[in-house]
Parts: sequence; structure tokens; C-alpha cells
Amino acid sequence: MTEGNFVDYVKLFVSSGNGGKGSIHLHREKYITKGGPDGGDGGRGGHVILRGNRQLWTLYTFKFKKHFSAGHGGDGSKNRSSGAQGQDIYIDVPMGTVVRSTETNEILLEITEDNQEVVIVKGGLGGRGNWHFKSSTRQTPRYAQPGIEGTTFQITLELKVLADVGLVGFPNAGKSTLLAALTSAKPKIADYEFTTLKPNLGIVEYRDFQSFVMADIPGIIEGAAEGKGLGHYFLRHIERNSILLFVIPADTKNLKTEFEILQKELVKYNPELLDKQFMIVLSKADLLDDELKEEYVKEMKSLFKKTPHLIISSATQYHLTELKDALWKVLNS
Repeated sequence: MTEGNFVDYVKLFVSSGNGGKGSIHLHREKYITKGGPDGGDGGRGGHVILRGNRQLWTLYTFKFKKHFSAGHGGDGSKNRSSGAQGQDIYIDVPMGTVVRSTETNEILLEITEDNQEVVIVKGGLGGRGNWHFKSSTRQTPRYAQPGIEGTTFQITLELKVLADVGLVGFPNAGKSTLLAALTSAKPKIADYEFTTLKPNLGIVEYRDFQSFVMADIPGIIEGAAEGKGLGHYFLRHIERNSILLFVIPADTKNLKTEFEILQKELVKYNPELLDKQFMIVLSKADLLDDELKEEYVKEMKSLFKKTPHLIISSATQYHLTELKDALWKVLNS
């Protein structure tokens, strides 16, 4: 998926349908010249329904269409016939979509399952026909209820990426290069910070036709939890990843400090993020000679102990098969 096609924040106008009018009708047929009221009810207006769709990864389809309107209910008719219900409109969204009221910014709901359906705006009720209003003292009511108008509402859709593995690291740590090496994704790669401005997704093919989804998240900087840099823009995507893969480059000034800063920003944003399973890799191993690799192996064993860790190189494919094995093991533990 190219960066330009990844849209994760849109505002939509949604309108439910109006209810149909109740009918004002008096029964008439041969030999019955003064029958009673038999006006039917108006039909309900159409609902606006959000539906989870596992085939979607982005809100890109809403980049060009932002107004959605359900059908209006039909009017009632004679013989107590009710009007047709307005056609419901279904809006398919990716799993991981958060729906907010644009006006109040309040979270209304979240779509987290495939085919999950939620009515976001209900259609207006149809009006009752005149047969409802007959009584012993009012035998021929010549009025009925109008239908209730539908509702127009502005909502904000905010996508939190659902992926098995989320890459976490500073800008220019080699996350995009790793994604490109493990998947068929083609993220923008360059030797400067913030090359990645939006998440990139790729499918990692594993043994026996199995696979898992990996997400390259824009890089963290110190102060991101307060909104510095790309701040909250990328941190919300990390919330929905099953495993966090911390990527630290071999040319880092201090391995321990860099890892602690990354952890600190996650905790400040959402302490529950540290409850997730995680793994640590030292990337760009092609920059190291054998002696330095051995030193890093010892340092990582000392620092991370029981936490899965590995030294890799995306450029030379060094230990990438072992990385896939380790991630699969953690995913299925």
C-alpha cells in the first residue's frame, strides 16, 4: 500500500431518511358508501449503518465521497397499507475505526470485528394513519400524523491500524527498509528523518502458506506523547498492534538509553501499551564488523535477558528468517 493511499482521518456528513406520512383515507367500495377510516402508516426512514470490513485497510474511499444519505420512507395508503421502509445505507469501514462526534469529539463507537454492524443514525419514524384515531365519538377522523424527519449528523472517522506486528523506533532507524525486505510493500525510503509520514502495511509470508501483517509506524521522537513531532498521529496506531517490534539502529549512541526513551513515550501516552508482547532488534548490522557484533550480542543479553532480541540487517538479509521465526513464535505463544 502506497503512502498516498493511506487515509486514516476523515469527516463525513450522514443523513437518515424521513419517515413517510400516514394516510388519510375513508373506506369506499361498492355498496359501502360510508366506510370507516382505513389510512395506513407511513414507512420508517432508512438508517445509516456502519459495517466492519476486513478487506479494507484505509479510509481512502472517503477521500472523494463525504456525504451519505439513506432513503425516505413511503407514505401510507388505503386499506391500512403501510408505506415502504426507506432503504438503509451501509458504510463499510476498516476494522479498528473509531467514530467520534465531530461537534463534541466524543467517542461514539468503535468497529473492531468483521461484519460488525452499528446503526449510527436512525431513520425517522413513519406517521400513523387515520385509522389509529377513530373512536366512538370520532368515527371519521380526517387527519393523520406526518412522518418524523431524519437526522443529519457530522461524524469523524479515525483509523487505528490493526496489525500483528507494529514497528516502533526513532526516525531513520531502518523500519521502512525492514518492511520492504520482509514484505512486498514499497514504503518511501531515504537517508533522512521522517521519510515515513503515514503508516505502511505489508503482509509477511511465512512457512506453509501462513502469513502475518506488519505495520511501519512513523518514527517516535522524545516528547511525542505530548504531541511533539508526529506525536499522537502515530501513537494511536500502536494501540492496536498485537506485538511491538522495537527497532534500534546499530549506529545508535546508546542502546539502553534509546530503548528507554521509546518505552517512556509509550507509557506516557498509554501505560497499557507496555502490557503488549514485544521484541527488540538491532538493525543495520551491515555497519558492524564481527567484533562489534559480538559486543552487541553480549550487551543485548545483559540488557534484555528474557525479552526476545536479535541483531539483523535488512540490506544483507542477515537473520531475517530468524526474525520471522521469532515473531511467529511470539504471535502464537
